[in-house]
Amino acid sequence: MRIATWNVNSVTARLPRLLAWLENSGTDVLCIQETKCAAEQFPADELRELGYESAVNANGRWNGVALVSRVGLDDVVKGLPGDPGYDGVEEPRAISATCGGARVWSVYVPNGREPDHAHYAYKLQWFEALKAAVASDAQGSRPFAVLGDYNVAPTDEDVWDISLFEGATHVTPAERAALAALREAGLNDIVPRPLKYDVPFTYWDYRQLGFPKNRGMRIDLVYGNAAFQKAVTDAYVDREERKGKGASDHAPVVVDLDV
Repeated sequence: MRIATWNVNSVTARLPRLLAWLENSGTDVLCIQETKCAAEQFPADELRELGYESAVNANGRWNGVALVSRVGLDDVVKGLPGDPGYDGVEEPRAISATCGGARVWSVYVPNGREPDHAHYAYKLQWFEALKAAVASDAQGSRPFAVLGDYNVAPTDEDVWDISLFEGATHVTPAERAALAALREAGLNDIVPRPLKYDVPFTYWDYRQLGFPKNRGMRIDLVYGNAAFQKAVTDAYVDREERKGKGASDHAPVVVDLDV
């Protein structure tokens, strides 16, 4: 089974590339982030023509997550139990389902904006709620993974120049501690191989030639339990999908499993 995660940065803007990628990549399950559309605007019909079922948690022009699968889509849960919400509103940042014998989550972790911003505190609270929600499945015997845009680079090597991130989010000790807490709950960082260069970056800013200069970050992560990790036969960043006109600023992370 091939599972992937991809922050598409608007499913509407990326639809032709999304459909072509699914048709050509052999992906069985795709976790999508930043749909940036209402649930009724999600292209479920177009995906169904390719053989994919869809489950969507989205409510408008910001955020939004989805799961699409051609190997089953059962026991769908929308939202994060215990979601702290931001400014009194629960945002569409999580969805989970059972697909082909594996339980998977698609998550879009809050950005945090700046360390002294209320959104940063919300980010850390959201991580705590995520840990509580996945703890049972993380310890289970069934393959289980939380895939998505975590908006955190796990180590200094996961950003192109750590000296430029002083005082910025995505690399702070508290954010990395939140990732460590997930690992301690029973999840492992499934690090993909890069198709080019030494570090498997997954995100490159549109500005200042970020992609051509490989000024990237590894923030799209696959955290799987022991059963999931044992089943992994390959993992890679599909860097080619970041190229060309109309690309997302994120590349898909692809994981092959023998289940």
